[in-house]
Amino acid sequence: MSSNAKGAVLALIAFGLYSTHDVFIKTLGAIYSPIQIVFFSVLLSFPLATLMLMRDAKPGTLVPVHPWWMAVRTVGAVVTGVSAFYAFSSLPLTQTYAILFATPLLITVLSIPILGETVRLRRWMAVIVGLFGVMVVLRPGATDLTLGHAAAIVAAFGSAFASIVVRKIGAEERIVVMLLYPMVANFVVMGAALAFVYKPMPIEHLGMLAIISIMAWTAGRIIISAYQTGEAAIVAPMQYSQILWATVFGLLFFGETTDLYTAVGASIIIGSGIYIVLRESRGGTSKNTPVLRTRTRVGTPSMPRLGDLMTSGRFRDRNMATQDRGSLK
Repeated sequence: MSSNAKGAVLALIAFGLYSTHDVFIKTLGAIYSPIQIVFFSVLLSFPLATLMLMRDAKPGTLVPVHPWWMAVRTVGAVVTGVSAFYAFSSLPLTQTYAILFATPLLITVLSIPILGETVRLRRWMAVIVGLFGVMVVLRPGATDLTLGHAAAIVAAFGSAFASIVVRKIGAEERIVVMLLYPMVANFVVMGAALAFVYKPMPIEHLGMLAIISIMAWTAGRIIISAYQTGEAAIVAPMQYSQILWATVFGLLFFGETTDLYTAVGASIIIGSGIYIVLRESRGGTSKNTPVLRTRTRVGTPSMPRLGDLMTSGRFRDRNMATQDRGSLK
């Protein structure tokens, strides 16, 4: 099996785990507030995060090099986590994924003012087509738009913004800093709000939260291995496999069926997203490749973003070596 095939298989496994993770979120979301779910998923992730921090031998403090950008990223991460969890709790899985898949389109747009990226006509057309796909899914005027739809849109914007900030400051910030600040912020903010929404949880529901945390961390590590093994242009589109899992899981566990508009809109969004990924993978079309280098899971507040880890020296060197090998072929 080639390295690209291995990377693709690893990515498919990881996103299958993420989709299973979302089934637990949706199940618990029918009973508990997303605030409570986020709080306990972060709390139960601290042991895993501690192990990761203990392995970081890079010298330095936990004071960010870019405090204001770190603050903005932290706010974006907090908003994204609770919004995505609420969207998964209140919308059909396929509809939620379709809206969240607009994230790379938004990353492309935000890369202009934040990264100074030049977006040419073809990528602009892909963004416009993709956003049209979002409108097909939402069908404003034809269907009632709910807080769940608004939450999914907010999560997509928040994730895109946090990803772009990582791309801007990631080379200068320590991985542990970019991991720790959003986790602590989620713990503090959700903990403060917990008093207003808390419901007692039986042990089996706490166990489900522990499974959510473990799945998120396991899938995250597999995704990192996927990007280390295969080229980003091959691995990144595997995220869209989640729509297949969502269709199956939605039908099996929640009696959800995918309507025609959601299917068509999701296909348009996925097509435009893949086009942007392929355009960025071609030399000379993007100086920052903001989508390729920030592709990661949306809405998992207890898991470090892939962009955080891609800025580490070892990962960056490995990724550059893979690109160099590809350019020689």
